[in-house]
Amino acid sequence: MIVVGFPRAQSLDITGPFEAFDGANRQAQERGAAPPYRLVLASRAGGALITSSALTLATRRLATLAPRATDTVIVAGGADAGVRAAIVDGELRAWLRRAAKVVRRLASVCSGAFVLAAAGLLDGLPAATHWSACDALARFRPAVAVDRDAIFVRAGRIWTSAGVTTGIDMALAMVEEDLGRAIADTAASRLVLYARRPGFQSQWSDALLAQASAGDPLAPAIAWARGHLGQLDVPTLARRAGLSLRTLHRRCVDTLATTPAKLIERLRVEHARGLLAARRHPAKLVAARSGFADTAQLARAFRRTLGLLPRDYAALLGPRTA
Repeated sequence: MIVVGFPRAQSLDITGPFEAFDGANRQAQERGAAPPYRLVLASRAGGALITSSALTLATRRLATLAPRATDTVIVAGGADAGVRAAIVDGELRAWLRRAAKVVRRLASVCSGAFVLAAAGLLDGLPAATHWSACDALARFRPAVAVDRDAIFVRAGRIWTSAGVTTGIDMALAMVEEDLGRAIADTAASRLVLYARRPGFQSQWSDALLAQASAGDPLAPAIAWARGHLGQLDVPTLARRAGLSLRTLHRRCVDTLATTPAKLIERLRVEHARGLLAARRHPAKLVAARSGFADTAQLARAFRRTLGLLPRDYAALLGPRTA
């Protein structure tokens, strides 16, 4: 297991996956077995690596590592300046191309996708990156099919994840593939994760308010809408935002890349997901409390937004615990 960093890499892009794999190693050791993962942090220059948060990490020089068929290589993301330097690092790109021919999996976290793309390793493939960088990645490498919603994407041996903490979700999915769901779930519980997120779960909701700047009338209107889903419709949202219907539509499209009606539907789905995760309410009550007319409308909205039915989403979260 090799995580590749660079100066000003995002520390959690590195430590998050490491903690997930280390959790699996601990379980193996508790059972008297050898740890399944050999964890290595590498950088092109080797030595001390200062991350974007000023955390200093010790790394091995990348050129001293020979990729093996059993390895997983994960490229971290980071600050813009660090990513730009990594993109033009010919030695790093060449090492990744060689590794891609050998290793079991090649992956990225957040803006690490730009490094894989610069090496030509994402051409013709779907890929995820942080929601704020999707447009930039599409412009940078048009041959990449940027998935703007998924928190991580698997395309054969190539895995890419969205922003920061989604590297943990991707790593846990890899652990599940290697060692089974029980071990992955235990590793997640040790990290005190509320729920393991499947790759298709949208990062859209997490991005919603961040995309609307503090000075934009959409931000407080959306915050209000979350608490008034039952009485919410497009005219009401427009009045709350102090905008005409036409201006609201234009602002939603420009700021959030969605229409007001779809915005409302996604807010309701977001609320319903939270209720389903709590495992305390029947579907009919979940629908009512989320502003849906009935369970059929709830199901249609879930399928459009997440690609699955509410009951399937609840099943992915695992059995209810007391």
